[in-house]
Amino acid sequence: MSNLKRTPLYDSYATHGAKTIDFGGWDLPVQFSSIKEEHDAVRNRAGLFDVSHMGEIVVTGKDALPYLQYLLTNDIAKIAVNQAQYTAMCYEDGGVVDDLLTYKLGEDHYLLVVNAANTAKDFDWMLEAKGNFAVDIQNVSANYGQIALQGPLAEQVLQRLTAQDLSAIKFFRFAQDVEVAGYPVLVSRSGYTGEDGFEIYGAPEAIVALWDKILAEEEVVPAGLGARDTLRFESGLPLYGQEMSADISPLEAGIGFAVKLTKEADFIGKDALIAIKENQPRKIIGIEMIDKGIPRTGYKLFKDDKEIGVVTTGTQSPMTKRNIGNALVDTAYAVLDEVYEIEIRNKRLQVKTVATPFYTRKK
Repeated sequence: MSNLKRTPLYDSYATHGAKTIDFGGWDLPVQFSSIKEEHDAVRNRAGLFDVSHMGEIVVTGKDALPYLQYLLTNDIAKIAVNQAQYTAMCYEDGGVVDDLLTYKLGEDHYLLVVNAANTAKDFDWMLEAKGNFAVDIQNVSANYGQIALQGPLAEQVLQRLTAQDLSAIKFFRFAQDVEVAGYPVLVSRSGYTGEDGFEIYGAPEAIVALWDKILAEEEVVPAGLGARDTLRFESGLPLYGQEMSADISPLEAGIGFAVKLTKEADFIGKDALIAIKENQPRKIIGIEMIDKGIPRTGYKLFKDDKEIGVVTTGTQSPMTKRNIGNALVDTAYAVLDEVYEIEIRNKRLQVKTVATPFYTRKK
């Protein structure tokens, strides 16, 4: 008997031929048909992902805004009701507790969507940071299922199932209490693939029904974690535990846009992040193989026999067919069009630094 956690959609995986893996303690589909086919479908048509494993934490109360300003690196005061924002939670030393999305559901009412494997840790961290703030913090993950419909045809497909004008929902905006195929859900125009698309949050039974209804549309294929990873990587979107972690700050990870060092509110890790910005020790860069080989997570980079960095993510890009990766390197070596060496199976091979993201969708 497996001790892995399962989402409400688990029973439908087999119907679509899913191959599942242990992902942070969850039994999730890595692929349904193949990673390449699912990747191509999302880039050209539409793919549907089960992301019900993600954590949902609600913050309410009269101090909700000042509390979140203290907890998070971005400027939460800048978002309006029905607007979402990408941000991070940091430790005092500038390391990342987690990266997440903050949804402003109402005045003094926020929904934080966090990485699945970090949900319990994040919740504990949030309670610890509560101090004297007049807020209520609830882990409501069990109340939600979540699916993500991604790809250039996502709006066209989803519009058939709702009277809501989806074109009115702009990027990083959302609508609450939307009826999709008769089920009330929250629909957010966001995603983790670099394509247009929507994330749909609702009661578990609603999400199970909508999964089947959306997959009944001929343009849509079910997609797993494998394609989700290659899609986000090509598009320059970081992954917690790889591009950022307790040991890699958001500035080093390349998400400085979500760190507002000049916002009026003080926040956890601010002083450390100011120091890191002044003396940026490391940076994430793009790399591409010159010699034959694929850069993989953990492979080391060298210049003249000096170790200068490590690969955080690497693969053969399904879109470009290039053998590419992200690497965290000493800042002095974060220079475009330089040739370094990478150690693969005890051999030193040539790799060059290249611009990122590796893929940008056509608007």
